[in-house]
Amino acid sequence: MAIETLDIDELASRTGNIYEAVAIMAKRARQISSDERSELDEKLQYFEGFGPEMEDARMQEEQEEISIEYELKPEPTEMAIEDFLDDKLYFRKPE
Repeated sequence: MAIETLDIDELASRTGNIYEAVAIMAKRARQISSDERSELDEKLQYFEGFGPEMEDARMQEEQEEISIEYELKPEPTEMAIEDFLDDKLYFRKPE
């Protein structure tokens, strides 16, 4: 993951407060992470029902491919920042 600098003024201008912007992005990152984790668990559940068949090389390769696919995805924080900067997030104040 390459380190990129972000314009703090741009982040703050969208909410009026840098801390609110960070809180919004953090919450979105947690949502993305949770969704990806449940999706990965769902895909890997397919392999849980197999006993001795799991020793088959093809089954192990399929399981590894699924795991590698998720490892190569961008980090949830990167995706959350991108969503925030592209105005893809809806947020509101409770009052």
